[in-house]
Amino acid sequence: MSSPIRKAISSDALTRLAQAIAVAVSATLAGCSSHAPQTDAAHTQNIAARAKQKPIWLSEKPSPQIPQDVWERMRQGFQLQDGLGVNPRIEQQRLWFASNPSFLENAGERGSLYIHYIVERLEERNMPLELALLPVIESAYNPMAYSRANAVGLWQFIPSTGRYFNLRQTRFYDGRRDITASTTAALDYLTRLHDMFNGDWMLALAAYNAGEGTVSRAIERNERLGLPTDYWNLPLPSETQAYVPKLLALSQVVMAPEAYGVNLNPIANEPYFQVVEINQRMDLSKVAEVANIDEDELFQLNPAFKQRTTIDGPQHLLVPTSKAQLLTSSLQTMRPEELISKKSLKPVFEGADDTQVASARRSYRVKRGDNLGSIAKANNVDVKDLQRWNKLTGKNLKPGQTLVMQDNSKRSSGRVNTVIAANSKKQQTKYKVQQGDSLYIVAKRFNVEMQHLKRWNPRVGQALKPGQMLTVANPH
Repeated sequence: MSSPIRKAISSDALTRLAQAIAVAVSATLAGCSSHAPQTDAAHTQNIAARAKQKPIWLSEKPSPQIPQDVWERMRQGFQLQDGLGVNPRIEQQRLWFASNPSFLENAGERGSLYIHYIVERLEERNMPLELALLPVIESAYNPMAYSRANAVGLWQFIPSTGRYFNLRQTRFYDGRRDITASTTAALDYLTRLHDMFNGDWMLALAAYNAGEGTVSRAIERNERLGLPTDYWNLPLPSETQAYVPKLLALSQVVMAPEAYGVNLNPIANEPYFQVVEINQRMDLSKVAEVANIDEDELFQLNPAFKQRTTIDGPQHLLVPTSKAQLLTSSLQTMRPEELISKKSLKPVFEGADDTQVASARRSYRVKRGDNLGSIAKANNVDVKDLQRWNKLTGKNLKPGQTLVMQDNSKRSSGRVNTVIAANSKKQQTKYKVQQGDSLYIVAKRFNVEMQHLKRWNPRVGQALKPGQMLTVANPH
């Protein structure tokens, strides 16, 4: 085939190929154009839907659940347990707590008024929460505790150290017993010791017990002899050698109380008390009456007022949170003289005078549903005596009526009390006072009223002594 003919055929073929490609492309574009609007609309809707959804941050960790029990909150803040290993001194103390479970149980019961406050103050300073157990070691959480060295209060400050940390001590007020002031002072002191001993909590705690001078001299001695200067190797007094292991062992028991046979009652992880500002002198007994607070509970929250009157102390009171609003409202409407007792001041920590006890007027206000039998049983008196003392001919009572519990015309030394005791022997039992007990704690433990406990034990003062015997009515 000649060359011109081949060129003509090639040209025709190329033309036909181009036309076929053009047709195919046109068909494809037509198909795309018929579906494009639907695809774009669906795509737009998907984007809008995703835009409305809240973003999910994969790197964000769920916040831990807040403990309902302050014991659990305390455990989460323990910082002194790392690296302890097996330590015979700690094991010895732990064995003691396991063998005496009531000690921690009773201290926890007393401390239920204060522990939440102390835990919060420690957390604010990022201090180990094991330190909330220090008052268990120092005072068994008894704000009335008093030692032979004249140390006082939850944190057991001696007079000189108390004054150094601005805890005033007068005839009417002792800041070492003040719950909030003494806690602030104790944490200030512990922080200072922690800094003094280069961040070593073991040495700081040893110094809290024995004094910084004692610990410093022991360190200097070991340095001279080329010996280790950590707490476990220092030649310290025997009490101080047991002091830190005791706290560490106690915290281990609190970490797993069931394992050691200890029953720690839950303590609500919420403030037990609230600060109410005052601007006048007032008697705590009157405040308790106005705010419907158990009188001894109010003393337990404000033990620094030694004569139960707000003299020489701060211009505020600690009251149960549930009663704070009622007290605040009442104070705004009451006259100053209504909050001051007419009776002479009587120190809260001294025993009651026998003559005053014998002649004191004891009364009971009738409540709805009361009858002479139930009132007589609750107050350990005879129904006939109750009728005679109140000149009652029948048994009908009215709510709000006041009944006298003894014949006040007979004020010889304790004669009436003897009669009452004779009538109620079958309903009474004896209780031996334990370390750290108070009238409030004993009344709470036996489910009896404070006023009844005081009446059954007229010779007992506010401050109880271990080994003392109390008469306690059987609650059944």
